[in-house]
Amino acid sequence: MPTLADVAALAGVSKATASRALGRPDLAAPETVARVRAAAEQLGFVPNRAATQLARGRTGVVAVVVPTLDNTFFTPIIGGAQARAADSGMQLTIAVHGLEHAAQLAAVGQLAHQVDGFLLTAPRGSDEIVRAAASFKPTVLIDREIEGMTSAVADTATAFGALVSWFAGKGHEHVVYIGGPAGSWQDRQRQAAIRAAAESSGARLTMLGPYPSTFAAGVEAAEAVVAAGATAVVPYATAIGLGLMFVLLRRGIREVVVSSERMVVESLALGDVPSIDVDGEKLGEMAMDQLLTLLGERREPPPPTRRRLTVPIS
Repeated sequence: MPTLADVAALAGVSKATASRALGRPDLAAPETVARVRAAAEQLGFVPNRAATQLARGRTGVVAVVVPTLDNTFFTPIIGGAQARAADSGMQLTIAVHGLEHAAQLAAVGQLAHQVDGFLLTAPRGSDEIVRAAASFKPTVLIDREIEGMTSAVADTATAFGALVSWFAGKGHEHVVYIGGPAGSWQDRQRQAAIRAAAESSGARLTMLGPYPSTFAAGVEAAEAVVAAGATAVVPYATAIGLGLMFVLLRRGIREVVVSSERMVVESLALGDVPSIDVDGEKLGEMAMDQLLTLLGERREPPPPTRRRLTVPIS
């Protein structure tokens, strides 16, 4: 197997110059870089990515921080981010930190010594705590926006508003929204969009919650939903909707329509029920692209960017 020394000898340069030409081409003359790369290609030399990263003062590892592993919403996001990281020769590690209390910052600070950057999902922490967590390393905030921070968000708020308008257009005069976890940024955005849609469409709106994003929460909310007397329900999360549907079906209540993911609608043969499906993998890829830009070889970090993923209803 050819070594870096073999490449250097064939290119007629020192081993240090060959390493610089392959790992930090911006620090070597263009003609030298071309000669070293040609020698590497001729010999079939494959650089050690880990060594290259260390030479740059990097670990080659980025961390995605999630508040819990119980919420399956994060699973495809992690998958998309990992695939994009692998394409760039990076490794992805997962850490669970809620970041709801300042005391949790110490763990993130310790993790920062082992990674090059963060993909941060912190739906409930205060802006101050999230900013503090992001100060350790280059960070992209996922599914939340804070002024001055780079972020990637699934625009579910617009989709939730469209759901309420859809229900109103189908003759549902009374709609219930089952809210998400207390303090959730996305829940605040969705509530605002739903209220605006209800007002513009003339639908009566009942707001319930907050509730955690769990099946049990849907079961718990069922009594309040039935008491409200609405004929359409928009739950914050699929798990909440499933818990609610379980109770409604057990009681034989079929006149209440509950929005869900397309897979649930089709699996349960629910018929003409609208669905929201977030492309989590694409969101993860989007966020990782932004982080790779932040980690790029620049003297000054790029300005913060906000990207929003369109979420259709079907």
